[in-house]
Amino acid sequence: MSNAHASPAPVNAAPDTSRASAASVTDTPLVRAAGLTRTFDVSAPLLARLLRGEPRQYLQAVRDVDFEIRAGETFSLVGESGCGKSTVAKLVVGLQQPNAGRIEFAGENLAGRSRKQMAPLRRRLQMIFQDPYASLNPRWRVRRIIAEPIRAFALIDGDEAINARVDSLLDQVKLTGADGDKFPHEFSGGQRQRISIARALASEPEFLVCDEPTSALDVSVQAQVLNLMKDLQDELGLTYLFISHNLAVVSFMSDRVGVMYLGALVEVGDARSLFAQPYHPYTRMLIDTIPDISMSGVERTPPNGEVPNPISPPSGCAFHPRCPYAQDRCRTQAPSLARTPRGSLVACHAVEEDRLDEY
Repeated sequence: MSNAHASPAPVNAAPDTSRASAASVTDTPLVRAAGLTRTFDVSAPLLARLLRGEPRQYLQAVRDVDFEIRAGETFSLVGESGCGKSTVAKLVVGLQQPNAGRIEFAGENLAGRSRKQMAPLRRRLQMIFQDPYASLNPRWRVRRIIAEPIRAFALIDGDEAINARVDSLLDQVKLTGADGDKFPHEFSGGQRQRISIARALASEPEFLVCDEPTSALDVSVQAQVLNLMKDLQDELGLTYLFISHNLAVVSFMSDRVGVMYLGALVEVGDARSLFAQPYHPYTRMLIDTIPDISMSGVERTPPNGEVPNPISPPSGCAFHPRCPYAQDRCRTQAPSLARTPRGSLVACHAVEEDRLDEY
């Protein structure tokens, strides 16, 4: 177990290669999203709209998102609150359905499937939620919470065998079998998140969607949970879609990173390269907000402006009202993801036209 007071590695730290990992990354995508789009109707009630003469209003939370997650890797989505990353997480596990696009898991399209049609694949993908207390039934003891997926998928027969499996899962997340007889309110936030992880592992999944799994925890507890997740990935060969707004955490956890802004991906690349040499002005702005003692006394450009209203997004590039490199083309023409010489994907006219200052 890692030091209880350890913290996530600094942004410029090299990935840990000291352990032989069971989660060796393959070239075969386990998860693929293509043209993923989700729109919500946020209109006022019909009578109110008629009285005020207002049209229906729609919020496009996710716009034409493409990405692949290879088996054994951690792919992270990062961005400011409201950028659509949590909506992507819910679309991937089927909690919401896309209006357009495909979500493929192990080569099978999940989009548009009914609950019954999803059942054969449901065991293989699970989700860890942001709030470890709200996601646990307060009326159930921990043993019953963790055993529920085992019973639901009929993985083990007999109460004695199920209890033994629950004890094993609790031990795997650094809790004890005696903790299974307690209720969720008897645990700290970090312990509750460990219980959530144990429940997610109960169905023996291949793929976990982790939606801000440490944002509600203290920094030292965050480090413990993150180290636990990396250990479990090595031990069990898990694949993660990791959602976070904390770039230090993302740097520590990720093999590849996708940066989202106003529902769309603006940069996708290898984690080490992206943090060392970001291309997109928005990615640079996010990285500049990370506390770094080595940058003491160095002048930094603070983030400019506010996130635009997603109901009426700006024309052209959505980031242009906040971008120091914006020109007329940026205000009228939306950029598309294009590959850079380094191999990452960037949606930016300034990058395409080589107008950026060296980072």
